[in-house]
Amino acid sequence: MADPHDSRPTPLGIYDRPTRPVISAIEIIALLLSALWLIGAATFFLVLDTPAPETPAPATGTDSLRFVMTMLAVFMPVAMIWVAATAARSSKVMREESQRLQAAIDAIRQAYVAQSQGRGGMSDASVQKKLDEIAAAQKKTETALATFHSSRERLAHQTQASPTADPAHDQAALPLGTRAEDMAPPLERSDFIRALNFPETAEDTEGFAALRKALRDRHAKELIQASQDVLTLLSQDGIYMDDLRPDMARPEIWRRFAAGERGRAVAALGGVRDRSSLALSAGRMRQDPIFRDAAHHFLRKFDQMFAGFAEAASDAEISELANTRTARAFMLLGRVAGTFD
Repeated sequence: MADPHDSRPTPLGIYDRPTRPVISAIEIIALLLSALWLIGAATFFLVLDTPAPETPAPATGTDSLRFVMTMLAVFMPVAMIWVAATAARSSKVMREESQRLQAAIDAIRQAYVAQSQGRGGMSDASVQKKLDEIAAAQKKTETALATFHSSRERLAHQTQASPTADPAHDQAALPLGTRAEDMAPPLERSDFIRALNFPETAEDTEGFAALRKALRDRHAKELIQASQDVLTLLSQDGIYMDDLRPDMARPEIWRRFAAGERGRAVAALGGVRDRSSLALSAGRMRQDPIFRDAAHHFLRKFDQMFAGFAEAASDAEISELANTRTARAFMLLGRVAGTFD
């Protein structure tokens, strides 16, 4: 007799249809019960139920009814036995199928989990790729800044080593205590605005030229250095000013800020709505004292600078300055620090 749990391989390796025996234990029991019942019925009707000789013969109609009742009494229990046997066999088959179906479902679930884990590995790889791209972008920024510093130093050495420069004729005598920065020509507002946006690339000659001019101005230099510090710290968290798209405030709001108004009167200046940048900056402000000190120093320098800049600047120049990387950093950090609350 074949084992009812023997199975053939299938694609899943679990849910396969087993080979069942033609006659199972249920059929054998049903056959034995049927045989016992038929033997008992035959014994009763043929041996024990013989009519007495003196009994008169019954009528023909009574004989027919008696025959029908006898057939029912003999074969009805046999039919019930086989109905019960069929139901038991079907119940057994359903239990086996249910177990195999549950095993197949478990196998499918395990395969899905394994596939999801495989996709998760791919997701981790994509996240790592994104982090590498961010690091490469940050490296490009650092390279541009390093190029700027090296260009400054090279220009200074060339100026000092120039054979045509005659200190006795070309350099005016400065009063005691006067610095060369104080004798430099006034910084043009267009150059100042261009410097606050920093060079776009290492080949941005106009941007580097404006930045060099701005660094000769003492007040502009302090703001640019503070802005460079916070932009570098923000880039460590993947926050870049080029990715922000703030709501631009009207020039009159900026002038009210320059006049000393704070809080909700100038709340429109905090136009940065990027939630991830705000959350990362706020968390860094709470946890990193270096970042917090650099941010507050930058906000003070921007406040001092803009108070003087707005006095002579036109509305177009204020709008242009508000679109620089430095101004966007001010919008972001000012909102995190509560300047516009």
